[in-house]
Amino acid sequence: MTSFSLSGKTALITGASGGLGAHFAHTLASAGAQVVLAARRIDALAQQVDDLNKAGFSAFAVAMDVTDAGSVQRALDSAAAWAPDNSISILINNAGISREGMAHTMTEDDWDAVLDTNLKGPWLTTKLFVQQRMRSGLGGSIVHIGSILGERVAQGVAAYAAAKAGLHHLTRAQALEFSRLGFRVNALAPGYIETDLNRAFFQTEAGLRLIKRMTAKRLGQPSELDGALLLLASDASSFINGSVLTIDGGHCVSTL
Repeated sequence: MTSFSLSGKTALITGASGGLGAHFAHTLASAGAQVVLAARRIDALAQQVDDLNKAGFSAFAVAMDVTDAGSVQRALDSAAAWAPDNSISILINNAGISREGMAHTMTEDDWDAVLDTNLKGPWLTTKLFVQQRMRSGLGGSIVHIGSILGERVAQGVAAYAAAKAGLHHLTRAQALEFSRLGFRVNALAPGYIETDLNRAFFQTEAGLRLIKRMTAKRLGQPSELDGALLLLASDASSFINGSVLTIDGGHCVSTL
């Protein structure tokens, strides 16, 4: 049986200052990986890195703006210099933002910000990560964090849904192109997962109504993404490439 262990590997997680990114860093570290946490402000990562190191894991922080090539390259170089084998072998593209607004009323700046962070960011970070690994003749595993809004739509999040749909298709295109280079590219498409950012909303009348419409009648928990993340990050998924794995308690297959 192929191991889910990440011992001896180093993983970089973007958008790791809180929420799912911070949770993913802990999940990967618990599986044996050295972890590099990336976010636009390095000071926002200090507590996460300190907690991981105090828990006996190996963690490092880098400043990275996923929309800026120079920032991404500097972060990758710094991360590789810190890694025990001078190499990052796992990339988790988690950084993302949302701007609410109907498609006909949202501003051009909001549209650009969402597309730049959620679609251009994973493309750019993956591009430079692949180039870095190829210089050493090595491959790796890339996991994009998509969304069920890349498969189905909802009102008021047109830019986010468009970006995530693009990310899902980018996953497949990159898998096709990078397979011969030794890389696997897959994506997770979480449903509604409870985090500090959305907990208050889901306690409102509107949030409770949304939960009632869900097939599972509840929110998912971050820990319920762990198995899928470890599958795609580890060698257990050695024959999985170009897949988008939906984790939503059956929400996307609910009746129309």
